[in-house]
Amino acid sequence: MSKALVTGGGGFLGRAIVAQLLERGHEVRVFSRRRFPDLEARGVECALGDLGDASAVAGACRDVDVVYHVAALAGAWGPRERFERTNVLGTEHVISGCRARGVGKLVFTSSPSVVSGPEPADHQGASESLPYPDEYLADYPRTKAQSERAVLAANASGLLTCALRPHLIVGPGDPHLVPRVLQRARARKLRIVGEGTNTVDLTFVDNAARAHLQAASALESGSPVAGKAYFVSNGEPVQLWPWINALLAHLEIAPVRRKISYRAAFRLGGALERTWRWLRLSGEPPMTRFVANQLSTSHWFDICAARRDFGYDPERIPMDEATRRIYADLAPDRGEVYV
Repeated sequence: MSKALVTGGGGFLGRAIVAQLLERGHEVRVFSRRRFPDLEARGVECALGDLGDASAVAGACRDVDVVYHVAALAGAWGPRERFERTNVLGTEHVISGCRARGVGKLVFTSSPSVVSGPEPADHQGASESLPYPDEYLADYPRTKAQSERAVLAANASGLLTCALRPHLIVGPGDPHLVPRVLQRARARKLRIVGEGTNTVDLTFVDNAARAHLQAASALESGSPVAGKAYFVSNGEPVQLWPWINALLAHLEIAPVRRKISYRAAFRLGGALERTWRWLRLSGEPPMTRFVANQLSTSHWFDICAARRDFGYDPERIPMDEATRRIYADLAPDRGEVYV
């Protein structure tokens, strides 16, 4: 079996990738800024370092067959230089580390937001032919797009690369999306942006992880996967706000009913962004233009290319089962849950 390096292997998606690699008998090393004793207890090697440190990244790539570059700085707000250092410079260091250490394959975790520009656009069933926009509303999608382009451009003899764009990853242990929704809902600070009828993709974390392993397996010289980007999701778009309200109802939290129009949310987001910059306020504004766009528009994507080129199969954990597992994780004392 091969040896794999997973950057960000202690994170939500990274851990799922590590678990599936171990199940298949692979040796695994993770690269992060701290150790993970629970992973080490399972035989995982922890390499310490920062993506901004080229020598540390190159060292972590030693004696590795495939790199899963999952680590990134996510979010709708933050200092531009931090996004540049982690997402752009860090990815450049991963590419150069792979080349210096003779790594054969690099699978990059990208984001569907790389095709989201400043205008509100419904992406319903869009394919990978959708172009990169000229401008972005936030540094996260901008730097992820720059990183994705670098990874795909690096595909050549000696290093084969591809990029996956999983959409809104959810599942038990999610430290990001669902907890943030619940926190704002409990504080009565959540608003439906727009009409509340927009449809979005979700991706169960185990499906997203399996897609990475399947892509790596298919990543061979001359294969269609080499040098390509792929949308990944559960393939069953949901209406965002009814899905959120069903989750809130299960947890006996009041549903979100109050609305704000897209135009009002977008204007508010712009004003708050300017205020946060001028006053150098800490934390994230309660609304940004990027978030207003994401919460009000439909964005779900055609995953036929992933099915065709590397056998992606989200049916293994369909959306109803994914939702059941999320409910059970959030309310473990309620016993069996059916949806």
